[in-house]
Amino acid sequence: MTHHIGPLDLRVDPARCVCLSGASGSGKTLLLRAIADLDPHQGTVWLDERPCDSFPAPEWRRRVGLLPAESKWWYERVGEHMGGLEPGWLEQLGFSGQVLEWEVRRCSTGERQRLALLRLLANRPQALLLDEPTASLDPANVRRMETLLEKYRIQYGVAVLWVSHDPEQIRRVATRHFELRDGHLLEQTG
Repeated sequence: MTHHIGPLDLRVDPARCVCLSGASGSGKTLLLRAIADLDPHQGTVWLDERPCDSFPAPEWRRRVGLLPAESKWWYERVGEHMGGLEPGWLEQLGFSGQVLEWEVRRCSTGERQRLALLRLLANRPQALLLDEPTASLDPANVRRMETLLEKYRIQYGVAVLWVSHDPEQIRRVATRHFELRDGHLLEQTG
């Protein structure tokens, strides 16, 4: 697949959440970036019976949304990054509508991560690639993110590949769990 990973065969069905764990440096982020078609890789990634290379790159990246561990921001104000938010999403993640007027630099790391999720969901991706999306959050905001992601996954029938190091979180959110070890996926049970 990419670098020291693979070959891999992994299917994430609609409305399912597959969690991926593994030691630091095992290649979890590289795998997500390859699936998002951001890094060179071998093999083929499919969405709805269509290979990645049959989509224009911007369309693939809209349909297969990657939330990195630390998102980038390019405009000064939060609202300049947002469009198409569902009513209630801001409140579900603990924000009022005023957050759209905030300068991004005012936001804490955790606030930026929650807002980055909303920015991603506003594109209505059909698949989500989540790279430790709650690592910088306090327990209350972890639960908020988990709840919103579960609602979105079920409502829109979205396939989710979620990287997490937290065994409790994996038990809460995963329908399946794999460990990435020595470049291969090992399914975990229990």
